[in-house]
Amino acid sequence: MSDHRYYFRTDEAGAQRGLDLLDAAFEDEGLPLTTMEIDEDAGIWEVSVYAPGEPDETLRNRIAACIADVFPDATIDLEAFGETDWIAKSLEGLKPVRAGRFLVHGSHDRDAVRPNDLAIELEAGQAFGTGHHGTTAGCLEMIEMVMRASPGGPRGTGAVLDLGTGSGVLALAAAQLGPVRVLATDIDPVATRVARENVRHNHRAAQIRCVTATGFHSTAFSDAGPFGLIIANILARPLMRMAPDIKRNLAPGGSVILSGILASQRWQVLAAFRGQGMRHVKTLWRNGWVTIHLN
Repeated sequence: MSDHRYYFRTDEAGAQRGLDLLDAAFEDEGLPLTTMEIDEDAGIWEVSVYAPGEPDETLRNRIAACIADVFPDATIDLEAFGETDWIAKSLEGLKPVRAGRFLVHGSHDRDAVRPNDLAIELEAGQAFGTGHHGTTAGCLEMIEMVMRASPGGPRGTGAVLDLGTGSGVLALAAAQLGPVRVLATDIDPVATRVARENVRHNHRAAQIRCVTATGFHSTAFSDAGPFGLIIANILARPLMRMAPDIKRNLAPGGSVILSGILASQRWQVLAAFRGQGMRHVKTLWRNGWVTIHLN
């Protein structure tokens, strides 16, 4: 069995637009999506959808239909490769990302780290969250803003929850900014494994515990909470469904950072959390996505 990717080429602005379209269309499948500049001089970018197993024309047709209105002349190409190669392929060649003082980079870009950077080194993995997507970058910026305002750690408690941790990048960011204990959870055991590896790689295992958990039913939440800061970079609909549970697990005076939210979904998400008695503090806008801070 060979894993594969479908991809098309466009310019930088088109790549971001294409990524947003595909992210919205494939949000339930969890297929890795990337954009990558392949010709700096010509300004050519590739937008890719990675999938396991044999190539499937149904997937190609779905991609074509998804982007047809914006890219009517796009050619959807196919590249097949070994079963495990696509894991590294999805991050191969990605440039370091700066978000506030954070620098998210691969091992091949250690020389990009400056003395005052808060560096997070991620190895290739199947889990979402490299800093390149607007939701992850927005969360990194917001985490710095919120935690810098409470230098002793999140208000009310030293506990942080990273809900839907993916690669673990947001848990790692929180751990760098204060004397905190972080619970990083995901419904996907692959993501939990990748996050745990990244936590060890960044020497934060003493601060961060990675757990596979669906919803808030695991005892890990009650054991570690209540939380002075809850970070949830998921999707708008699950966030709205989980609003009561998020509020229930938040310490008095604590903060919530939400992302994975399209700009058009902002008011719906805010309404769900205001319905739990929470107050909107700030919104960051990035490439058509928003990151929201409430308390």
